[in-house]
Amino acid sequence: MKYTLVIPAAGKGKRMGAGINKLLIPMQSAPVIIHTLRAFENDSNCAEIILVISEDEYETFSDLLAKYDIKKDVVFVNGGSERQDSVYNGICHAQHEYVLVHDGARPFVTEGVTQRVLDAAVEYGASICAVPVKDTIKRIVDGVVEETVERSALWAVQTPQGFHLPLLKKAHQIAREAGYNGTDDASLVEYIKHKVTVVEGSYYNIKVTTPDDLVVAEAFLRTNR
Repeated sequence: MKYTLVIPAAGKGKRMGAGINKLLIPMQSAPVIIHTLRAFENDSNCAEIILVISEDEYETFSDLLAKYDIKKDVVFVNGGSERQDSVYNGICHAQHEYVLVHDGARPFVTEGVTQRVLDAAVEYGASICAVPVKDTIKRIVDGVVEETVERSALWAVQTPQGFHLPLLKKAHQIAREAGYNGTDDASLVEYIKHKVTVVEGSYYNIKVTTPDDLVVAEAFLRTNR
């Protein structure tokens, strides 16, 4: 099944503290976004990539795609004020029945994870990948532990997240009308009472958000040369 990949990439990554879009930060041989795009280069089901970026970075991203010889068809779309707005702008340009939304800062996603998400989206309409939480989780209020949370049912959610395009559009439109801001696209689908199926992700599928994450990511790259 062919799908459209939407990558919201208009954020500035304030937690990285780099002063630039974190996806442009060099990581070993290439910027973060190039490593992410390369993760989908050999996926024959990925029919198009929509990269949602700030208008003032069009030239920068275009130059990078040419420099690093990204062969997939990539369409640039203007980002919005929030991630949710950017994803909506992206899916409005999607040309395929199924869409996968992926964080530009998750460069280590594998084709196996992507295929599981796509298969579940085709079967159920909405899917996410996730991994069980390994750490002890405590609820903290005003610097004091209120309780230790039972973690057996807790999962850390990743991307890509997969959807039947009409369903995701409907969820976004209802959320916009209601003024509802979700934490991810799956939460918008949950908001309209549609079930979201969970498939196995990977602990390797990290999100490069902070300087510490960048150190770990570079170690991953060195290990897998």
